[in-house]
Amino acid sequence: MRKIGISPDVAGRIHVDRFRQYVREGRASPAYMIERYIPSRRRATLVAFLLDLEERLTDSALEMADKLIGSIFTRAKNARARSYATTSKNVARLMLIFRRTIDALTDAVDTGEDPIEALDASVGWNTLLKARPEVATIAETASLDSLTVAADRYATLRKFAPDLLETLQFRAGKGSAKTIAAIEMLRDLNRSGKRDLPADAPMPFRKEWRKIVVGDDSKINRRLWEIATIAHLRNKLRSGDVWVERSAGYRRFDSYLLSEPKAKPVVSALGLPPIADEWLEQRGRELDWRLKKFAQRLKRDALEGVRYRDDRLQISPVRTIATPDAEALADRLDAMMPRIRITELLHEVAQETGFLAAFTNLRTGEACPNENALLATILADATNLGLSRMAAASQGVTRDQLLWTHDAYIRDDSYRAALAVLINAHHRLPFSRVWGDGTTSSSDGQFFRGAKRGASGGDINARYGVDHGFSFYTHVSDQCAPYHINVLSAATHEAPYVLDGLTSHGTDLKIVEHYTDTGGAADHVFALCAMLGFRFCPRLRDFPDRRLAPMAPVTAYPSIVPLLGKRIRTEVIAEQWDDVLRLVGSIKAGHVAPSVMLRKLAAYERQNQLDVALQEIGKIERTLFMLDWLENPDLRRRCHAGLNNSEQRHALTQAIYTFRQGRIIDRSHEAQQYRASGLNLVIAAIVYWNTIYMDAAAQHLRSTSVPVPDDLLAHTSPVGWEHIAFSGDFLWDRAAASTGRKALNLPPDSRAA
Repeated sequence: MRKIGISPDVAGRIHVDRFRQYVREGRASPAYMIERYIPSRRRATLVAFLLDLEERLTDSALEMADKLIGSIFTRAKNARARSYATTSKNVARLMLIFRRTIDALTDAVDTGEDPIEALDASVGWNTLLKARPEVATIAETASLDSLTVAADRYATLRKFAPDLLETLQFRAGKGSAKTIAAIEMLRDLNRSGKRDLPADAPMPFRKEWRKIVVGDDSKINRRLWEIATIAHLRNKLRSGDVWVERSAGYRRFDSYLLSEPKAKPVVSALGLPPIADEWLEQRGRELDWRLKKFAQRLKRDALEGVRYRDDRLQISPVRTIATPDAEALADRLDAMMPRIRITELLHEVAQETGFLAAFTNLRTGEACPNENALLATILADATNLGLSRMAAASQGVTRDQLLWTHDAYIRDDSYRAALAVLINAHHRLPFSRVWGDGTTSSSDGQFFRGAKRGASGGDINARYGVDHGFSFYTHVSDQCAPYHINVLSAATHEAPYVLDGLTSHGTDLKIVEHYTDTGGAADHVFALCAMLGFRFCPRLRDFPDRRLAPMAPVTAYPSIVPLLGKRIRTEVIAEQWDDVLRLVGSIKAGHVAPSVMLRKLAAYERQNQLDVALQEIGKIERTLFMLDWLENPDLRRRCHAGLNNSEQRHALTQAIYTFRQGRIIDRSHEAQQYRASGLNLVIAAIVYWNTIYMDAAAQHLRSTSVPVPDDLLAHTSPVGWEHIAFSGDFLWDRAAASTGRKALNLPPDSRAA
């Protein structure tokens, strides 16, 4: 790519959105199409495409190296764990010998008997001598570092590391100069073929590894030094301390943030004070008052469902239970829903909302003229059927039409725009307000198995067994509408992605309060949610084990000292306040995704001060939330009900995403995201359609003098699917011809009336 000789500076000569448009055209257009362009447009498209391709190739190489290095150490840790397991029986036997030895020596001291004779009589001197080498082996195994075990996979590292270091140019600030020096030395060694390292070889990695790398003879072990250097480089790349030129995902840390002048007006609009002292004083006063009030109520047993026994909190679970009347009403509404095919449902929703207009041609900007082909393409993503099988199972569309439609109209931004149209249309329906006003939401991940090992099968998460896979992380509003979705590796922590959906959904929803389970909770998320204007309310599985964090000395709250953790380090918050505001402003302005910054901050080998400041702010906000949770049973019920919306959505997902046994076989993240986005769009269409007909059913019941109170309707849900046919032949022409709304499924006597 570099031999072509394109300067990366040319990308800065046009607006970034225009550049991205050229890139999208280049990636989607076949060669014969680009050949027909006029010379200036053809040249611009090719140059933009090639610049983007170099970035993607660079990022792909680094991501592959990241996984390979990580797997080397993961296998080393697993090997060490297995060695521990094999010695467990010996450890138990040796500990019994050790206990008998101590008992014998203790008795000898008490009785004045000769210790050696007592030991020989009780344990046996020969037994102790035989145990000596076993003890030495187990002690050596226990002290074995993962770096030493990783050295066994040195050959794997050598297969790719020299090419990686030779091909890419790494840059770093002054704080990482040793890392760059180590990389340069490793490059020279690879070029010259030398094996021995000089005595003054740079060692940028942690101190524990330096002791292991240098042997007893004061010589540096080349294998251990090289593995430690590459592992250290991986961590530095993750955090942004070391970056790569012409890369999109491994840029300099500061490049992800707005400049201070640009961030300042964004921060001001959020109402955050420019100086930390004002914020700390207000939060400190509130936290002190809340802790004292909580201590008093806890002492009087005045908290509903909360008890303080043996220095530990006991919290009774809160359940949202629908009454028999509500369940009966829900069953009655479900029975009245018209029976419909998914093809007809999609056509009807498209006619009412116009969401298909969001799918514009990549080159011309025009809407798709073949609605059947576009809906079939979307449904092929949603059901995991694929374009070829969808064409074979469809009437009214061909495989070539689906392939052309997918290339020209299906993009991540078009999926997001179409979803926003649907969510906004649903939000405007008066009946949707029986479930909520669109100000609260929840998010949760759903696991999908990937392809077999060797393909792009995803990562393993022990929670889901030994299958490789991915997680669809979805945000659902209190109106049951899924307004955002992300595809994550199964091994990826969910917490960094909570804010992605809240800050970049692009709909008319004004989310104020958000619920997650424990997987989405982290102190950093508490901090950023509070500063961005969201109330973060996770359902914490380990709630009693978490500590409240005071800003005053713990002695100020004597009755709840066992519940308190370390004091908040306010001095760190004050020192890093400007950088915190800059980060918050960058996220609010959409300059960087929250997940990108949280993952980079988490990648630092040693916590940097910005990371620590966010964590301390998060402890304050988490403590205030925990007090709210303990004092307010209504909050606990809202959180539980909100997470139920996500669970209901998961059930509908399993009913739709059924083909290929629900496995994700796509290799690229882009294709995987298309699957998830198509699935989310179809679910949003179902929720919209169900809401329309549930409204009609409720109006019919009221017209026949049947009471339908809103408090009972709140226990119903628009994510039912028993009346929808997802499989069979997809008759698109027939679906397009069936215009207008369907009649409710009423008993014969009701129809006659």
